[in-house]
Amino acid sequence: MATEEMIEETDGGENEFIDPNDILAEVQDDRDIPMEDEDDGEEQKDELGDLPSHEPSENLVSGFRGHGKSVFAISCHPTQPLAASGGEDDLGYIWDITDGETIVKLTGHTDSVTSVAFSSDGEMIATGGMDGKVRVWRRHGKEDYKNWEFLTELQGPDEVMWLRWHPKGSVLLAGSNDSTVWLWQLPSGSTMQVLSGHTGAVQCGEFTPDGKRIITACADGLLIFWDPRSTTPIFKLGPSNTRFDLGGITSVAVNPSSTLAVVGGESGGIRVVSLSKGDVVSALAGHTEGESVEAMCFVELSGGAGASTVVSGGTDGKAHIWDLNTMRKRATLEHEDAVTTVLPHAMPRSHLVTTASADRTLRTWDARTGKLLTEHRGHQAPVLGASLGIEGSVIVSAGDDGNCYVFTIETDDHQ
Repeated sequence: MATEEMIEETDGGENEFIDPNDILAEVQDDRDIPMEDEDDGEEQKDELGDLPSHEPSENLVSGFRGHGKSVFAISCHPTQPLAASGGEDDLGYIWDITDGETIVKLTGHTDSVTSVAFSSDGEMIATGGMDGKVRVWRRHGKEDYKNWEFLTELQGPDEVMWLRWHPKGSVLLAGSNDSTVWLWQLPSGSTMQVLSGHTGAVQCGEFTPDGKRIITACADGLLIFWDPRSTTPIFKLGPSNTRFDLGGITSVAVNPSSTLAVVGGESGGIRVVSLSKGDVVSALAGHTEGESVEAMCFVELSGGAGASTVVSGGTDGKAHIWDLNTMRKRATLEHEDAVTTVLPHAMPRSHLVTTASADRTLRTWDARTGKLLTEHRGHQAPVLGASLGIEGSVIVSAGDDGNCYVFTIETDDHQ
């Protein structure tokens, strides 16, 4: 896919890298499909008395069963008691965390919805699918967070691998299985950039927390660091660099100061990369060789460790807590099957990390000690994703059993 010619670059200043004028071309969409409101009495609810008999946790308080097939993606609204999920049924839903009520059905995809994401301000939500479509909705009106309208459909990717919103602005990033990376300005739907440089499916990517850069990685083992205003990478690392070689890259996380990236691969290896120098700082060995590192996150511990702690989760059923000050392992967290998600908690519970696993459970740990605090049970199949909701007071999960569940966090035990 050819990259469109960039217009003359403008100076975005030091605070923001994005200027509304930094767009390439308008995405034309004459096929807007109106969002379908759930006003026909077919509201989906999951009452406590209707939970599975697989010994659900006492802290399982609500759920959603609207999909009926595997749920691949889950995202919680940043401020409201809402969650969005996407599944194998080619649909997304926005639903109420407190009672499982369907707020709205997100339609228009023709294949599985594998990504859902609320914007940083909670005013928009995007869904991405195996059909290559990215569809965006926005909140309608100023008062009611339960009223949403269809905004636009974005096209470009062959198959959407993941979606990320800019941490401060209305800009959406997507990785495609055709080796391209797409950047759009919302609400206009304008294409800001198409980044070509990968040679395989772009399996993971992130905005840096300061919002100024983008990091992406692909199945062919290439890691690329971008200035989003340019089609030329700041640097690349790949298999030709023997210190970096990880096989296909499956996970990446960036520290809060946007100076380090931690990268996991299908070989089971982990590399710590300096974003200022573009080189490998350290290699971390702990996961079983040949078992993919599927998830990665930074945890901001209290007590002086700051953001130097990272958690990696692998298909070997282990999650390791690493201290990047010493480049040593602090603790190992155990599951009975592959770890699919590692979820960092925010203040005042920033010392917590929750892991989700194919063993059908989620587990919340104290990242300072590696102690298991709570096991969250209810799913009858692998847990494929998790998100924090209601100011971090609940964990919302997505399962291969077609269910989403809401678990409370017992704060008294976790201080």
